[in-house]
Amino acid sequence: MPMPMAELEDALREAFPDAEIHVEDLAGDGDHYRARITSAAFSGLNRIKQHQLVYGALKGKVGGELHALALETVARD
Repeated sequence: MPMPMAELEDALREAFPDAEIHVEDLAGDGDHYRARITSAAFSGLNRIKQHQLVYGALKGKVGGELHALALETVARD
């Protein structure tokens, strides 16, 4: 069962309450999303570590309920 966009946004906002988050459904199927997250939580971290924080926040749903997530993370000072 696909992950609704609202559920994805809620999970990201819970993990990154200070963040500016924009989520887009790429295919209209609730299974392929693009997320741009700007957060102070990413400051001082390389892109891999930033993405690991996001994947951790989604608690293993990427590859299951959430088939594909194109991720852009930006550190806010």
